[in-house]
Amino acid sequence: MAPQSSTSLVKLSDSGRVLADPAEDIRGRTVADPGGDELGKVEDLLIDEEEGKVRFLRVEHGGILGFGATPSFVPVDAITGITDDTVTVSESRERVAGAPRYDPDLVQGSEYFDQLYGYYGYTPYWGTGYLYPGFPYLRG
Repeated sequence: MAPQSSTSLVKLSDSGRVLADPAEDIRGRTVADPGGDELGKVEDLLIDEEEGKVRFLRVEHGGILGFGATPSFVPVDAITGITDDTVTVSESRERVAGAPRYDPDLVQGSEYFDQLYGYYGYTPYWGTGYLYPGFPYLRG
């Protein structure tokens, strides 16, 4: 197992920070799989406040009219394209829906994020040789 991050991640909406370029704020956009099928919406972004980087998309899926929606986290490494309305990720609906469940008691724990990176098959951001995918930087 790789060394784990000591940095806690927080939702951008709870942080008091903003993206360096507000035009790159993808919250509220539809998330789609490689085939263009809708997976849900970007409800928020999980950020590493220490390094000023976005680490995960919080994707809300399922439910009716926003009620009963289930959150899943998807690493920013999975983003393959962004338009004005849509964020395309390399993962299928089934893969995102099957991701380790969000648990408020674990969300600050690096074990949970280690599980997520392992599930999706990406190197954790604290791992040796990790290259940030160029997602927007934060300011503020």
